[in-house]
Amino acid sequence: MHSMFKRTAAALAASVALAAPVSAELTGELRIFLDTSNPAPRATMEAMIERFAAQHPGLEIETTVIDREAYKTQIRNFLTADTPDVATWYAANRMKPYVEAGLFEDVSDLWAEPEIAENLASTKGAMTIDGKQWGVPYTYYQWGVYYRKDIFDELGLSEPTTWEEELANCQKIVDSGRACYTIGTKFLWTAGGWFDYLNMRTNGFDFHQQLANGEVSWEDDRVKQTFANWKQLIDMGAFIDNHQTYSWQEALPFMVQGDAAAYLMGNFAVAPLREAGLTDDQLDFYQFVAINPDVELAEDAPTDTFHIPANASNKEAAREFLRFVVSADEQTEINNGKNLGQLPVNAKSSVDDDKFLQEGFKMLSTNSPGGVAQFWDRDAPAEMAKVSMEGFQEFMVKPDNLDSILAKLERARQRIYDN
Repeated sequence: MHSMFKRTAAALAASVALAAPVSAELTGELRIFLDTSNPAPRATMEAMIERFAAQHPGLEIETTVIDREAYKTQIRNFLTADTPDVATWYAANRMKPYVEAGLFEDVSDLWAEPEIAENLASTKGAMTIDGKQWGVPYTYYQWGVYYRKDIFDELGLSEPTTWEEELANCQKIVDSGRACYTIGTKFLWTAGGWFDYLNMRTNGFDFHQQLANGEVSWEDDRVKQTFANWKQLIDMGAFIDNHQTYSWQEALPFMVQGDAAAYLMGNFAVAPLREAGLTDDQLDFYQFVAINPDVELAEDAPTDTFHIPANASNKEAAREFLRFVVSADEQTEINNGKNLGQLPVNAKSSVDDDKFLQEGFKMLSTNSPGGVAQFWDRDAPAEMAKVSMEGFQEFMVKPDNLDSILAKLERARQRIYDN
């Protein structure tokens, strides 16, 4: 799917009255490429662009919407030829090839502005390569531990905040005949989530990024400590049996039926858990516990982004559009339940009256000083992500194979990063 539409001042006359004050300083054409081809995100983006256009009647805006999978194969081509002024993409390692190729504009000047510097602080690390910022985020969502509050109440458990409390809770859950966690590792990325949290909590965000960037050996003692922590859970029977045969959706019934007490997952798991019959009185959420008190808490919060291509023609208007996208009011609007249904990146935005979105927003805006990771298969190069997540799954099934798994990952690191 590949479609285009234009918005001109004349076409927007009716909506100007609803928009913020009009300023006429921007002129010319602004070309925006979007990968938000699904109906709800597409409608959200088109409405946002109309609000921006209403503020800038001297600007002619042309928007092109490309199917998300097609976009991934076309982005390098359109960044070098027939370049738009603004394009959607993803944070961290997913933007790195285009930064290194000189195809994304350095927008550190925007991040120096107080409005952005103060209110988008939690996502700055995800937008930073070589000390510079290369775009702005427009939405993200939290990961964390979703759990059966009724089971916790039955067993006299409270939300843990330390690793010792997590292990003690888990032992009581196992003793009650349940698994602590459901998980489906048939598609490997779910094991990547566990690795992300255990490694960030053991060694910190910066170390985690260095490992993703190929700068640290997989046989480093600090990596081994991450797996030693993981093995504590595996050895006590914390995870459901045969998880390698289930997808993440197929692992949901274990929690719904009460055979497992919790799920480390993204906020997208809430809707199917509710649809399966769990009430908000039964379902709750907590931030993944601290393991090493010397490292700040960092979170997985996959982040979608806007960038200005280096070859853009109207960079002034593009910068103004990026400012508009991340403003508190726009962030509130585009991320509400009627639109993207995710979390605003601006700490001054407001969030829908949904307890999981409220908890996630508070956690990411104020309780995650360690930074925001993008998830292992976004932070690591594709080939390294694949081979390492295969290793994570094997480790969860056969933890005694750790030395051979790490040796294999280290060989892959030396080959993939050309060290």
